[in-house]
Amino acid sequence: MGAFYIIFSIVIFFMQLTIGAWFMRCYPQLGWKIPLLSALFLTGLVYFGLDFTRTHYDGFFASALYYFAYTWFGLVFLSFCVCAAFAVVCKILLWCHVPTAWMGTASLVTLIVVWAMAFWGGFSAPKVKRIAVNIPGAPRLKLALLSDTHLGMGVSLARFDKALQKIEAENPDALLVLGDIFEYGPHREAYAKRLSQVKTPLGSYGVLGNHEYYVGYGDSKEFFKEANVTLLENTGVALPNGVQIAGLKDIHTAGVTAVDVARLLDSLQADKPTVLLSHTPALAETAAAHGANLMLSGHTHNGQLWPFTYLVKLQFPRVYGLYSVEQMSFYITSGVFYWGIPLRFLAPAEIAVIEVNA
Repeated sequence: MGAFYIIFSIVIFFMQLTIGAWFMRCYPQLGWKIPLLSALFLTGLVYFGLDFTRTHYDGFFASALYYFAYTWFGLVFLSFCVCAAFAVVCKILLWCHVPTAWMGTASLVTLIVVWAMAFWGGFSAPKVKRIAVNIPGAPRLKLALLSDTHLGMGVSLARFDKALQKIEAENPDALLVLGDIFEYGPHREAYAKRLSQVKTPLGSYGVLGNHEYYVGYGDSKEFFKEANVTLLENTGVALPNGVQIAGLKDIHTAGVTAVDVARLLDSLQADKPTVLLSHTPALAETAAAHGANLMLSGHTHNGQLWPFTYLVKLQFPRVYGLYSVEQMSFYITSGVFYWGIPLRFLAPAEIAVIEVNA
């Protein structure tokens, strides 16, 4: 993690320099010292904040540092994108001999709008999104998804409780947990206890995400146990209504291969409808070829901060939404909250409810 934070700090430093260079160009009276010294100071503060909150979970100071560090990085990323876009447009206009004196003010106004939208997206409650799918031979079924909550330091128990109340109001037949649920911080048991209180006729089933491995495999398994969520690790279970729920270990972190997916699905009853849970949205073609009727994933957050979505697409061709892969339906949710940066821009959070044969 140390190397990650060093690279992270270098990136944020040069992003801030780019922003400073743009506004120096628009407002030369600023000079170069203010942008440079501000970039150095804020980069150091962000690095210290991220490193400190990895090991210090309690207290106002740790919480304030956490929110400042991640929020500032998110705002810097968005500002970098805005300023870089204005710089490119400015260059084009200069080539065309069009006046550009107005661009400094325009970029400031754009930044204010983008920042406001990002804060609104991060702190507003996730909305319920209903997705209809058809599975031949399956009974009518309502499945609520809980994915990418990243509970702990960045998401309070009160916010989690409100999200679970929305799920409970839907009266789902089963709760499916898609990983990256608890990050780190105080009161882990309280989060697990609240999740255990979600009662459904068919129970709760889930898989681990990559962050469960990062923060501690043993502790993460214990969290799922305390939350009364049946953990599926390259295993499957048959529900009383005949539907089979299968779950994969995290594909990237645990090194799950196409062979593992095929072996799991081939071990199930071929004449029964099968729902496959996988935190990472990969190996969908293998899942479809070996009999999965519905695959459910999270992980991508739909980019969380547009235009980061396009970088996510370099790794995952399917980032968000409902897809058809051969005869299999494949839904990727944007997640209930956020990772780290408490902002979302043009990538709203959601509580996905899958309505099968409704």
